[in-house]
Amino acid sequence: MRARPHSTPAPSDPSDAEARTFTLWGQVLTAPKAAAGLHLVATPIGNLGDITLRALETLAGVDIVACEDTRVTRKLMDRFCIKATLKPYHEHNAALARPVILQHLAQGTSIALVSDAGTPLISDPGFKLVREVSAAGHPVITLPGPSSVLAALTVSALPTDRFFFEGFLPSREGARRTRIGELARLEATLVLFESGNRVQDSLRDLAEILGARDAAICREMTKLHEEVRRGSLPDLAAGADALETRGEFVLVIGPPAAAARVMPESELDELLRTRLRQDSVKDAVAHALEVSGRPRREIYARALELARERDDGET
Repeated sequence: MRARPHSTPAPSDPSDAEARTFTLWGQVLTAPKAAAGLHLVATPIGNLGDITLRALETLAGVDIVACEDTRVTRKLMDRFCIKATLKPYHEHNAALARPVILQHLAQGTSIALVSDAGTPLISDPGFKLVREVSAAGHPVITLPGPSSVLAALTVSALPTDRFFFEGFLPSREGARRTRIGELARLEATLVLFESGNRVQDSLRDLAEILGARDAAICREMTKLHEEVRRGSLPDLAAGADALETRGEFVLVIGPPAAAARVMPESELDELLRTRLRQDSVKDAVAHALEVSGRPRREIYARALELARERDDGET
Protein backbone atom coordinates (compact mmCIF):
# COMPACT_ATOMS: atom_id res chain seq x y z
CA MET A 1 0.00 0.00 0.00
CA ARG A 2 1.32 3.46 -0.85
CA ALA A 3 -0.34 5.35 2.02
CA ARG A 4 2.11 7.08 4.32
CA PRO A 5 1.90 7.72 8.09
CA HIS A 6 0.69 11.24 8.81
CA SER A 7 3.92 11.94 10.68
CA THR A 8 5.97 11.92 7.46
CA PRO A 9 6.97 15.27 5.89
CA ALA A 10 3.89 17.10 4.62
CA PRO A 11 3.37 18.04 0.97
CA SER A 12 3.89 21.62 -0.08
CA ASP A 13 0.21 22.43 0.46
CA PRO A 14 -0.67 21.65 4.13
CA SER A 15 -4.41 22.05 3.55
CA ASP A 16 -4.24 19.45 0.77
CA ALA A 17 -2.42 17.04 3.09
CA GLU A 18 -5.10 17.45 5.75
CA ALA A 19 -7.85 16.75 3.25
CA ARG A 20 -6.19 13.58 1.92
CA THR A 21 -6.00 11.49 5.07
CA PHE A 22 -7.81 8.53 6.53
CA THR A 23 -7.68 6.77 9.87
CA LEU A 24 -7.04 3.06 10.21
CA TRP A 25 -6.64 1.24 13.53
CA GLY A 26 -6.11 4.57 15.26
CA GLN A 27 -3.34 5.72 12.94
CA VAL A 28 -3.79 8.70 10.64
CA LEU A 29 -2.44 7.99 7.15
CA THR A 30 -1.87 10.39 4.28
CA ALA A 31 -2.91 9.24 0.83
CA PRO A 32 -1.28 10.52 -2.38
CA LYS A 33 -3.49 12.49 -4.72
CA ALA A 34 -5.40 10.05 -6.92
CA ALA A 35 -4.67 10.02 -10.64
CA ALA A 36 -7.12 11.89 -12.86
CA GLY A 37 -9.95 9.70 -14.10
CA LEU A 38 -12.98 7.78 -12.89
CA HIS A 39 -12.26 5.30 -10.09
CA LEU A 40 -14.89 2.56 -9.57
CA VAL A 41 -14.65 1.79 -5.87
CA ALA A 42 -16.37 -1.21 -4.28
CA THR A 43 -17.61 -0.51 -0.75
CA PRO A 44 -18.77 -2.87 2.03
CA ILE A 45 -22.19 -4.50 1.70
CA GLY A 46 -22.67 -4.43 5.47
CA ASN A 47 -19.59 -4.93 7.59
CA LEU A 48 -17.45 -1.80 7.21
CA GLY A 49 -14.39 -3.89 8.04
CA ASP A 50 -14.59 -5.33 4.54
CA ILE A 51 -13.32 -2.10 2.96
CA THR A 52 -10.03 -2.62 1.11
CA LEU A 53 -6.88 -0.62 1.84
CA ARG A 54 -6.75 0.54 -1.76
CA ALA A 55 -10.35 1.76 -1.54
CA LEU A 56 -9.55 3.85 1.54
CA GLU A 57 -6.50 5.35 -0.11
CA THR A 58 -8.47 6.22 -3.23
CA LEU A 59 -11.48 7.67 -1.42
CA ALA A 60 -9.12 9.90 0.55
CA GLY A 61 -7.09 10.80 -2.53
CA VAL A 62 -9.75 11.77 -5.09
CA ASP A 63 -11.17 15.23 -5.59
CA ILE A 64 -14.82 14.14 -5.69
CA VAL A 65 -16.78 11.07 -4.60
CA ALA A 66 -19.91 10.48 -6.68
CA CYS A 67 -22.40 8.37 -4.73
CA GLU A 68 -25.98 7.12 -4.70
CA ASP A 69 -26.95 8.60 -1.34
CA THR A 70 -24.60 11.10 0.29
CA ARG A 71 -26.00 10.22 3.73
CA VAL A 72 -25.05 6.56 3.34
CA THR A 73 -21.59 7.29 1.94
CA ARG A 74 -20.98 9.94 4.61
CA LYS A 75 -21.26 7.22 7.28
CA LEU A 76 -18.46 5.28 5.55
CA MET A 77 -16.34 8.41 5.23
CA ASP A 78 -16.88 9.30 8.90
CA ARG A 79 -15.96 5.77 10.00
CA PHE A 80 -12.48 6.21 8.51
CA CYS A 81 -12.24 9.99 9.07
CA ILE A 82 -12.12 10.84 5.35
CA LYS A 83 -12.92 14.43 4.43
CA ALA A 84 -14.47 13.88 1.03
CA THR A 85 -16.44 16.11 -1.30
CA LEU A 86 -19.58 14.08 -1.97
CA LYS A 87 -21.75 14.60 -5.04
CA PRO A 88 -24.96 12.64 -5.73
CA TYR A 89 -25.09 10.35 -8.75
CA HIS A 90 -28.15 8.12 -8.86
CA GLU A 91 -30.97 6.94 -11.10
CA HIS A 92 -32.99 10.15 -10.78
CA ASN A 93 -30.24 12.69 -11.49
CA ALA A 94 -27.87 10.66 -13.70
CA ALA A 95 -28.80 12.36 -16.97
CA LEU A 96 -27.99 15.79 -15.51
CA ALA A 97 -24.99 14.69 -13.44
CA ARG A 98 -23.10 12.88 -16.20
CA PRO A 99 -22.20 16.00 -18.25
CA VAL A 100 -20.95 17.68 -15.07
CA ILE A 101 -18.76 14.70 -14.22
CA LEU A 102 -17.40 14.60 -17.78
CA GLN A 103 -16.57 18.29 -17.56
CA HIS A 104 -14.66 17.72 -14.32
CA LEU A 105 -12.75 14.82 -15.86
CA ALA A 106 -11.81 16.96 -18.88
CA GLN A 107 -10.19 19.38 -16.41
CA GLY A 108 -8.03 16.62 -14.90
CA THR A 109 -10.19 15.90 -11.85
CA SER A 110 -10.06 12.57 -10.03
CA ILE A 111 -13.50 11.15 -9.22
CA ALA A 112 -14.52 8.02 -7.31
CA LEU A 113 -17.84 6.36 -8.12
CA VAL A 114 -19.42 4.34 -5.31
CA SER A 115 -22.80 2.73 -4.74
CA ASP A 116 -24.52 2.55 -1.37
CA ALA A 117 -23.09 -0.93 -0.94
CA GLY A 118 -21.00 -3.32 -2.98
CA THR A 119 -19.55 -2.94 -6.44
CA PRO A 120 -20.77 0.04 -8.49
CA LEU A 121 -22.58 -0.61 -11.80
CA ILE A 122 -24.34 -3.71 -10.39
CA SER A 123 -28.04 -2.80 -10.42
CA ASP A 124 -27.33 0.93 -10.63
CA PRO A 125 -26.98 3.45 -13.50
CA GLY A 126 -23.19 3.59 -13.37
CA PHE A 127 -22.67 1.70 -16.63
CA LYS A 128 -23.96 4.69 -18.63
CA LEU A 129 -21.41 6.91 -16.95
CA VAL A 130 -18.57 4.46 -17.60
CA ARG A 131 -19.64 4.18 -21.24
CA GLU A 132 -19.56 7.94 -21.76
CA VAL A 133 -16.35 8.44 -19.77
CA SER A 134 -14.50 5.76 -21.74
CA ALA A 135 -15.90 7.09 -25.04
CA ALA A 136 -14.52 10.53 -24.14
CA GLY A 137 -11.07 9.00 -23.68
CA HIS A 138 -10.77 9.44 -19.91
CA PRO A 139 -9.19 6.71 -17.74
CA VAL A 140 -11.53 4.31 -15.93
CA ILE A 141 -9.89 2.50 -13.01
CA THR A 142 -11.56 -0.39 -11.18
CA LEU A 143 -11.02 -1.16 -7.49
CA PRO A 144 -12.65 -4.57 -6.92
CA GLY A 145 -14.02 -5.58 -3.58
CA PRO A 146 -17.27 -6.58 -1.84
CA SER A 147 -20.18 -7.88 -3.91
CA SER A 148 -23.43 -9.26 -2.52
CA VAL A 149 -23.85 -11.32 -5.72
CA LEU A 150 -20.60 -13.22 -5.22
CA ALA A 151 -20.95 -13.37 -1.44
CA ALA A 152 -24.32 -15.09 -1.69
CA LEU A 153 -23.24 -17.34 -4.55
CA THR A 154 -20.22 -18.65 -2.68
CA VAL A 155 -22.07 -19.32 0.57
CA SER A 156 -25.09 -20.94 -1.11
CA ALA A 157 -23.42 -24.35 -1.61
CA LEU A 158 -24.75 -24.35 -5.18
CA PRO A 159 -22.83 -24.71 -8.47
CA THR A 160 -20.67 -21.67 -9.20
CA ASP A 161 -19.12 -22.62 -12.54
CA ARG A 162 -21.91 -20.93 -14.48
CA PHE A 163 -24.35 -18.40 -13.05
CA PHE A 164 -26.78 -15.74 -14.24
CA PHE A 165 -27.39 -12.54 -12.29
CA GLU A 166 -30.95 -11.31 -12.81
CA GLY A 167 -31.16 -8.47 -10.29
CA PHE A 168 -34.69 -7.70 -9.11
CA LEU A 169 -37.67 -9.56 -10.53
CA PRO A 170 -40.63 -7.42 -11.69
CA SER A 171 -42.84 -6.27 -8.82
CA ARG A 172 -46.15 -7.10 -10.53
CA GLU A 173 -47.19 -10.73 -10.22
CA GLY A 174 -47.97 -11.33 -13.91
CA ALA A 175 -44.70 -9.84 -15.14
CA ARG A 176 -42.77 -11.63 -12.40
CA ARG A 177 -44.18 -15.03 -13.30
CA THR A 178 -43.53 -14.42 -16.99
CA ARG A 179 -39.91 -13.54 -16.29
CA ILE A 180 -39.42 -16.59 -14.07
CA GLY A 181 -40.71 -18.73 -16.92
CA GLU A 182 -38.04 -17.23 -19.18
CA LEU A 183 -35.34 -17.84 -16.60
CA ALA A 184 -36.42 -21.48 -16.26
CA ARG A 185 -34.74 -22.28 -19.58
CA LEU A 186 -31.29 -21.17 -18.41
CA GLU A 187 -28.94 -24.02 -17.50
CA ALA A 188 -27.15 -21.99 -14.85
CA THR A 189 -27.38 -21.04 -11.19
CA LEU A 190 -29.64 -18.00 -10.81
CA VAL A 191 -28.84 -15.07 -8.50
CA LEU A 192 -31.68 -12.67 -7.71
CA PHE A 193 -32.12 -9.60 -5.53
CA GLU A 194 -35.38 -9.23 -3.63
CA SER A 195 -36.90 -6.84 -1.13
CA GLY A 196 -38.36 -7.97 2.16
CA ASN A 197 -41.93 -7.01 1.27
CA ARG A 198 -41.89 -9.20 -1.88
CA VAL A 199 -39.60 -12.09 -0.98
CA GLN A 200 -42.40 -14.41 0.19
CA ASP A 201 -44.47 -13.97 -2.98
CA SER A 202 -41.39 -14.36 -5.16
CA LEU A 203 -40.38 -17.59 -3.41
CA ARG A 204 -43.83 -19.09 -4.01
CA ASP A 205 -43.76 -18.14 -7.69
CA LEU A 206 -40.24 -19.47 -8.10
CA ALA A 207 -41.14 -22.78 -6.47
CA GLU A 208 -44.28 -23.21 -8.57
CA ILE A 209 -42.57 -22.45 -11.88
CA LEU A 210 -39.03 -23.78 -11.39
CA GLY A 211 -39.94 -26.84 -9.35
CA ALA A 212 -37.79 -28.78 -6.90
CA ARG A 213 -34.46 -27.08 -7.45
CA ASP A 214 -31.94 -26.56 -4.66
CA ALA A 215 -31.82 -22.97 -3.46
CA ALA A 216 -30.57 -20.62 -0.75
CA ILE A 217 -32.07 -17.53 0.88
CA CYS A 218 -29.30 -15.13 1.92
CA ARG A 219 -30.39 -12.25 4.15
CA GLU A 220 -28.35 -9.33 5.47
CA MET A 221 -25.03 -10.64 4.16
CA THR A 222 -22.00 -9.67 6.32
CA LYS A 223 -24.25 -7.79 8.76
CA LEU A 224 -25.03 -8.54 12.40
CA HIS A 225 -28.16 -10.56 11.62
CA GLU A 226 -26.81 -12.46 8.60
CA GLU A 227 -28.86 -15.55 7.82
CA VAL A 228 -28.58 -18.27 5.17
CA ARG A 229 -31.31 -20.85 4.62
CA ARG A 230 -30.67 -23.73 2.23
CA GLY A 231 -33.07 -26.32 0.89
CA SER A 232 -35.35 -27.13 -2.02
CA LEU A 233 -37.38 -24.29 -3.48
CA PRO A 234 -40.71 -25.87 -2.45
CA ASP A 235 -39.49 -26.31 1.15
CA LEU A 236 -38.16 -22.75 1.33
CA ALA A 237 -41.40 -21.40 -0.15
CA ALA A 238 -43.45 -23.43 2.34
CA GLY A 239 -41.57 -21.75 5.18
CA ALA A 240 -41.73 -18.28 3.66
CA ASP A 241 -44.37 -17.03 6.11
CA ALA A 242 -41.89 -17.57 8.97
CA LEU A 243 -39.16 -15.51 7.29
CA GLU A 244 -37.84 -12.39 8.95
CA THR A 245 -38.55 -9.92 6.14
CA ARG A 246 -36.51 -7.01 7.45
CA GLY A 247 -33.27 -6.47 5.56
CA GLU A 248 -31.91 -7.19 2.11
CA PHE A 249 -32.22 -10.55 0.36
CA VAL A 250 -30.25 -12.42 -2.28
CA LEU A 251 -31.88 -15.58 -3.63
CA VAL A 252 -29.64 -18.22 -5.20
CA ILE A 253 -31.29 -21.02 -7.18
CA GLY A 254 -29.47 -24.02 -8.57
CA PRO A 255 -29.62 -25.01 -12.24
CA PRO A 256 -32.21 -27.49 -13.52
CA ALA A 257 -31.33 -31.16 -13.33
CA ALA A 258 -29.22 -32.03 -16.32
CA ALA A 259 -31.11 -34.08 -18.85
CA ALA A 260 -29.12 -36.83 -20.52
CA ARG A 261 -27.99 -35.60 -23.94
CA VAL A 262 -28.78 -37.98 -26.80
CA MET A 263 -26.19 -37.76 -29.55
CA PRO A 264 -27.68 -37.26 -33.04
CA GLU A 265 -27.30 -40.19 -35.45
CA SER A 266 -24.95 -38.29 -37.76
CA GLU A 267 -22.69 -37.41 -34.83
CA LEU A 268 -22.76 -41.01 -33.59
CA ASP A 269 -21.77 -42.29 -37.03
CA GLU A 270 -18.85 -39.88 -37.21
CA LEU A 271 -17.70 -40.91 -33.73
CA LEU A 272 -17.89 -44.62 -34.57
CA ARG A 273 -16.10 -44.21 -37.90
CA THR A 274 -13.27 -42.37 -36.14
CA ARG A 275 -12.93 -44.98 -33.41
CA LEU A 276 -13.18 -47.92 -35.85
CA ARG A 277 -10.11 -46.66 -37.68
CA GLN A 278 -8.00 -47.63 -34.68
CA ASP A 279 -10.17 -49.70 -32.31
CA SER A 280 -12.09 -52.93 -32.43
CA VAL A 281 -15.88 -52.89 -32.71
CA LYS A 282 -16.08 -53.77 -29.01
CA ASP A 283 -13.88 -50.87 -27.93
CA ALA A 284 -15.59 -48.41 -30.28
CA VAL A 285 -18.99 -49.39 -28.90
CA ALA A 286 -17.77 -49.07 -25.30
CA HIS A 287 -16.55 -45.54 -25.93
CA ALA A 288 -19.73 -44.48 -27.77
CA LEU A 289 -21.87 -45.90 -24.98
CA GLU A 290 -20.22 -43.55 -22.47
CA VAL A 291 -20.78 -40.33 -24.43
CA SER A 292 -23.76 -40.82 -26.76
CA GLY A 293 -26.69 -41.37 -24.42
CA ARG A 294 -27.94 -44.09 -26.78
CA PRO A 295 -28.69 -47.75 -25.89
CA ARG A 296 -25.94 -50.34 -26.31
CA ARG A 297 -27.92 -52.52 -28.73
CA GLU A 298 -28.44 -49.60 -31.11
CA ILE A 299 -24.78 -48.55 -30.95
CA TYR A 300 -23.55 -52.08 -31.48
CA ALA A 301 -25.77 -52.64 -34.52
CA ARG A 302 -24.65 -49.37 -36.05
CA ALA A 303 -20.98 -50.13 -35.36
CA LEU A 304 -21.26 -53.51 -37.11
CA GLU A 305 -22.94 -51.88 -40.11
CA LEU A 306 -20.25 -49.20 -40.39
CA ALA A 307 -17.51 -51.82 -40.00
CA ARG A 308 -19.01 -53.82 -42.87
CA GLU A 309 -19.21 -50.71 -45.05
CA ARG A 310 -15.56 -50.04 -44.27
CA ASP A 311 -14.53 -53.57 -45.12
CA ASP A 312 -16.56 -53.58 -48.37
CA GLY A 313 -14.92 -50.34 -49.40
CA GLU A 314 -11.46 -51.78 -48.87
CA THR A 315 -12.08 -54.85 -51.05
